[in-house]
Amino acid sequence: MSKELTPCQIAERSLIKKYRKTLWNPFIAAVKRYELIAPGDKIAVCISGGKDSMVLAKLMQELQRHTEQPFGLVFLVMDPGYAPANRQLIEDNARLLEIPITVFESDIFEVTTVVDRNPCYLCAKMRRGHLYAKARELGCNKIALGHHFSDVIETTLLGLFYGAQMQSMPPKLHSKNFPGMELIRPLYCVHEDHIIAWKDYNHLRFLQCACRFTEARDSSGDGIGESKRQEMKVLLRELKKTNPNVEKSIFAAVHDAQIDTLAGIKFRGRRYAFTEYYDALGGDGALESFSD
Repeated sequence: MSKELTPCQIAERSLIKKYRKTLWNPFIAAVKRYELIAPGDKIAVCISGGKDSMVLAKLMQELQRHTEQPFGLVFLVMDPGYAPANRQLIEDNARLLEIPITVFESDIFEVTTVVDRNPCYLCAKMRRGHLYAKARELGCNKIALGHHFSDVIETTLLGLFYGAQMQSMPPKLHSKNFPGMELIRPLYCVHEDHIIAWKDYNHLRFLQCACRFTEARDSSGDGIGESKRQEMKVLLRELKKTNPNVEKSIFAAVHDAQIDTLAGIKFRGRRYAFTEYYDALGGDGALESFSD
């Protein structure tokens, strides 16, 4: 009689078998292509409690078990001021999936909930600072975040449409404020839809952002809400109806930027002149806040 598998074992097996092509292989491809992990690294896997960071934690565990190049892992959970039920959900999921989390607290929600302008940006920036500091305290040289392929595409569009910038989300980044520390994104080639499929297959329920700014999304019937990032998700859904490869094209474009064709390279430092010209043509002055 075969031994009954635990929920954790089922989840782990599904990563390697059922979702090998859609989760495990793209994860390994990103780690190798962008040289995200080196022997001797000690990596803080930052867990927000959402589906992305949880699947990242399990993939990193599997890689550590099977790699011939040893590296260390710390599973870091920052409590920015969660309601007790939300923190309990994170702890319950970590226990279920056998992720040995290290939890520390901050007052980020208390600070950002009284800010009217760009609260999500401030929250993300403060979170990252706290995570870097705690990871360094624990002897880590890298932090791993759960940003995935879909985040890369949406960030690229947000930069174009609302930031007036040609920018994207790099797979790894050296910290300027924490010398010697590096940020890596091992899910860089993993599609969000496949993470959702793994979550649903294993009957898992994870935490959303859990702050008041995401309430519209969580209560909306389509799960979209009104944020600019969610707006990009809707746009991409529509574009894929006529061009199924639109996301692949955008992803390829951020890897093959034709620098010599961009006016900003030749005329760097003339941003103010451009915004004045833009306004003269009937612009609304929205670009002024992005001037150098």
